[in-house]
Amino acid sequence: MCQIHLRVELTPLNSYQAGFLTAELESLTTIGETRDMMKQYTLNEFGIDQLTRDEAPVPEPGPGEVRVAMKALSLNYKDLMIVEGSYNPRLKFPHVPITDGAGEISALGDGVTSVTMKQPVIINPMLDWLSGPFRFEYHKRVVGYSVPGLASEEVIVPEQAVIPIPEGFELTDAATLPTAGLTAWNCLVEHGGVEEGQTLLTLGTGGVSIFALQLAKIIGATVIITSSSDEKLKRARELGADHGINYRENTSWYKTVMELTNGEGADLTLETSGAQSFEQSTRATKANGTVAFLGSIEGLKSEIDLRFVMMKRLTVHGIFVGSRNDIADFGNFLSTHPLKPVIDRTFPFEELPDAMTHMKSGGHMGKVVVTV
Repeated sequence: MCQIHLRVELTPLNSYQAGFLTAELESLTTIGETRDMMKQYTLNEFGIDQLTRDEAPVPEPGPGEVRVAMKALSLNYKDLMIVEGSYNPRLKFPHVPITDGAGEISALGDGVTSVTMKQPVIINPMLDWLSGPFRFEYHKRVVGYSVPGLASEEVIVPEQAVIPIPEGFELTDAATLPTAGLTAWNCLVEHGGVEEGQTLLTLGTGGVSIFALQLAKIIGATVIITSSSDEKLKRARELGADHGINYRENTSWYKTVMELTNGEGADLTLETSGAQSFEQSTRATKANGTVAFLGSIEGLKSEIDLRFVMMKRLTVHGIFVGSRNDIADFGNFLSTHPLKPVIDRTFPFEELPDAMTHMKSGGHMGKVVVTV
């Protein structure tokens, strides 16, 4: 009987080979992984400090539903108002917050045909508003408000609520589109009809305002933007803003807007602050112009002089995000027009409360994103 002896010599892996092997093993682990539990944030009473990160069963999609593995969340001021109790004091607990996010399809329910596994998607917050005019009943199913939000590692939504992310967008950038980006799009394009050569006035340097600035410059409009920070106004000019007004130092800022527009005013004003600035917005808007009302940072109740609405024949248009078709139209636009969302800061999922505190401080410019 012949015996064969083999001598095997092992050579150390270089850093590239080791990294490649580790990535391959992690990939195989992920593919075969079946989790029963996941991490999510729940709110049991109002307050940022009441957000708790705990475990919950991984949900399974039913017929016509998909499961999305969340990769990025984008914070909106409305999320903060919901968590602190000023948006809906009758919110039912426990509640999972956060309206906006992007992720990858991780499971398909029976009958789902429009998306595939691992496909990157964004989620339409208005689950039932697919197209056409807005109906008040759509408020019954709004992600993060009247139904559970996206502050989970895995979420279940109807197939009709997911939209493929625009070509060339990273998931962190795509997460900023459903509310802030879409709101700006509806203000300027779907309803505002802003054209080249016209003037846009937008208040503040939050997510919607910065998106509006970027869109307006693509269209070819002149942009006037306000802020309480000279540093933010400088950055806004670097993004293309034509004029900046510090509303802390210039408390009658509408007069400056009128001077900058040769006494006529802005064609479109984005009122992002609320009742406290609404009157100045009407004064700063051109006759037959439009005030798009979309924010309530400074509150919704105030004594307001409405004569400028009447005397200037202004259109006051309330904007509340948009439909699934609107998001698709916006995505198609972004696929052919270069626009990089401005992300102020990115936090890990474990620091979601810190991200909300950062947004509450008002020190951000653009969007605050949380990676999952």
